[in-house]
Amino acid sequence: HYGRICPIETPEGPNIGLISSLSCFARINEFGFIESPYRRVVDGRVIEYVKIHNGGDTPFKPGEHVPIEDVEAANAKLKKDNKEAEFEPYPFYLTAWEEDKYVIGQANIELDENGRLVNERNAARLRGEFITADRADIQYMDVSPKQLVSVAASLIPFLENDDANRALMGSNMQRQSVPLLRAEAPYVGTGMEQIAARDSGAVVIAKRNGVVDYVDSERIIVKADHNVDGTISREVTADIYSLVKFKRSNQNTCINQRPIVQVGERVRKGQVIADGPCTDRGELALGRNVLVAFMPWRGYNFEDAILVSERLVRDDYYTSIHIEELEIEARDTKLGPEEITRDIPNIGENMLRDLDESGIIRIGAQVKPGSILVGKVTPKGETQLTAEEKLLRAIFGEKAGDVKDASLTCPPGIDGTVVDVQVFTRKGQEKDERSLDIEGMEEDALRRDLEDEIRILHEQRNERIYELFAGRKLTKDLLDGKEVLAKKGETLDMEKLRAIDTKVLRKAEVSAGTIDVSAEVREYEERTERQINILSDIYDEKITKLKQGDELPPGVIKMVKVFVAMKRKLSVGDKMAGRHGNKGVIARILPEEDMPYLPDGTPVEIVLNPLGVP
Repeated sequence: HYGRICPIETPEGPNIGLISSLSCFARINEFGFIESPYRRVVDGRVIEYVKIHNGGDTPFKPGEHVPIEDVEAANAKLKKDNKEAEFEPYPFYLTAWEEDKYVIGQANIELDENGRLVNERNAARLRGEFITADRADIQYMDVSPKQLVSVAASLIPFLENDDANRALMGSNMQRQSVPLLRAEAPYVGTGMEQIAARDSGAVVIAKRNGVVDYVDSERIIVKADHNVDGTISREVTADIYSLVKFKRSNQNTCINQRPIVQVGERVRKGQVIADGPCTDRGELALGRNVLVAFMPWRGYNFEDAILVSERLVRDDYYTSIHIEELEIEARDTKLGPEEITRDIPNIGENMLRDLDESGIIRIGAQVKPGSILVGKVTPKGETQLTAEEKLLRAIFGEKAGDVKDASLTCPPGIDGTVVDVQVFTRKGQEKDERSLDIEGMEEDALRRDLEDEIRILHEQRNERIYELFAGRKLTKDLLDGKEVLAKKGETLDMEKLRAIDTKVLRKAEVSAGTIDVSAEVREYEERTERQINILSDIYDEKITKLKQGDELPPGVIKMVKVFVAMKRKLSVGDKMAGRHGNKGVIARILPEEDMPYLPDGTPVEIVLNPLGVP
């Protein structure tokens, strides 16, 4: 199992040992067996192997595995114009039965600068037994001490000092953490925080190198660099990243992304440009760094109880946002279709004040249990009417009697703000005001993206044209109408060029040398035009898709989903935990002035049981 299945991370309870996690560097081969990576050791020296991607002008073939020294030597022998070999580090992956034949050294064996093993006798493994082996007998060594454990266990600092049962709880409880309002990276990490955050998909990663052109809370625009050889790239040169704002996760927690770059900042391919839930500047941040005292406090932190300061509640240290999704459908019934409307019988105007003309609540409205979110009336069967009802019907007309209220109201325990509304209308049905509003907003967002992409294409085209003319002499006066912008014989520099419109610049005649300047300009213009046409086609396609109706279950005419966000503060009975399996339940929230304090008067934020310290 070593380096293949984590010995720590498994559930407590009936499934213990039956559900396991893959270790950090393990992979599954084509036959479904788990392999673990190792470094090659020959005669007491570690040989670093590489995998060739592209042989270039060296004798190596793509996919070959060779020692790095051989590749570097071959690259060094090449002439100036020859292409070097491209490669990446390559560890040897072994299955469990292949590993049994070899003596495998530990990852932290002491090596000198040439990769030789320093000590004569070293800790090693043979057929699953731990032995002390001679330097010359070791054939492979581990790539890292983290190789043994899974990602969740590798996030525990000083894991080697923890008891296995507690480490098991620690790795399982990190997976249960709720995303906080303000994430804060831990002071003491293991180096895996960044890798875990990046691979989780919660953060936004730059696709290409470039410069940040625009940032707001909803999107980031990065102007991509030219290709390595300086040519303008064939594809669109702006990357637009749309951020996720206050979306509900399957656990009812809140998914929200925030930009962490500024306009003008250079970004590299693979760099984190926006934080997601539970991340802080691209690092995993599941909790907060707080001041803890280990001491008894009148028995309130007996056993697993925790005492916390009111300050943590007041300053929103452990406050999280939860989003509930509520939905209602308007169906076609035997008595006629149900209708989503603001016009509800026997409901006062006060209850309807937050609904729009279509009977759907506005975004930003504060709701509490019993508030009407979506007004709906459903047809009522004909019943025997009393004399009074007949009279009222005769006076006020037919409508009021034959429908009853079936509105969506806020259920108990939900008190918050409406953050999003989605309206789905069956194909072929006429859309209401609210649907058209939502559609219009989505259309505006798409149009804004298109305009930005076109603006950047134009800017880059102009930049290329300026670069083409820079440093050349005019062979004829440059005119704009009758106005002379630059005289014959004048050398054009970037400063002058930027003041001239590119439409005028196209007509300029310059000493070109070998290149046909006007043909180059035409080529840039045509390429930009082609790219803009492609973008417009994609935009039109998206708009057509947006305007189509929705596929709804049979019998449903319209469906409305309302999302309500609530702030949940820390309260008595909540469970808190550290990364080492040190979990507990909040027993009491104390005013700041009653908390124990340090010699300089600083009150602590949490008081834990001193018996929890080994």
